[in-house]
Amino acid sequence: MSTSDDKAKEVSAEADVSAEAVDEVETASPPKVNEKKQDNGGLGFIILFFIIGLVGSLAVGWWIFPKLLYSQKKQPIDFNHVLHVGTVEEGCESCHYFREDGSFSGVPKLAQCVDCHEEVMGEDPEELKFVEEYVAKGKEVPWLIYSRQPDSVFFSHAAHIKMGKVDCVICHGYIGESTHSRVYEENRFTGYSRDIWGKNIAGLKKNTWDRMKMDDCAECHAENRAVPKTVETLPWPISWMPRPYEKPASSQIRVHIEKDACFVCHK
Repeated sequence: MSTSDDKAKEVSAEADVSAEAVDEVETASPPKVNEKKQDNGGLGFIILFFIIGLVGSLAVGWWIFPKLLYSQKKQPIDFNHVLHVGTVEEGCESCHYFREDGSFSGVPKLAQCVDCHEEVMGEDPEELKFVEEYVAKGKEVPWLIYSRQPDSVFFSHAAHIKMGKVDCVICHGYIGESTHSRVYEENRFTGYSRDIWGKNIAGLKKNTWDRMKMDDCAECHAENRAVPKTVETLPWPISWMPRPYEKPASSQIRVHIEKDACFVCHK
């Protein structure tokens, strides 16, 4: 009896040891990872990274890049249009007139200004600066032209103002009502004014004078059905431009240039 009891006790002890070993192994083994939760965490990080990159790109493209692309300059003289328009007899045409051959005078030259500003007439420091630095030295004022187009672009003011009866405000805005010269923004690469492309980097505009690109010319011509008066003797320059008394189709209102038509506006 004692022998069999001893053997039974030994087997029981071995079983207890085995059970304890199994418990220790299970306790030491790492917990199982939830693969689904891990995948969701990785996807969330990717989405967050994408959003941060998108916001950063928009910030650079819409706010930072335009500030780096354009340099800001002040006009040599702070010009008061309201003061001058109220002083001259014929308003804007007193300084911005058409010559006998129909060409436009553009920005007034020093010779036009000397008639009134040979000497200082008031107490404005800008006038004093103008007389001392330019009139007295016979030096032209290096005005920064907001509307200066590339040299390859030909624009006839006479055709638009005299023949087309287009108001200057359509392209230049209410500059005649300004009391100070606004900041001139120059493209660092092209050297042209930001007024050509427009303030909005996407090309959107609220007013007709917000930018001066070819598309704006095409849009205005299409809306006003602009055609040359001597259409019978001239080749039709642009295929989308409706002829007199012809209702334009929706498919015609697009920039589509026929042969040799480019040279009407580009010399």
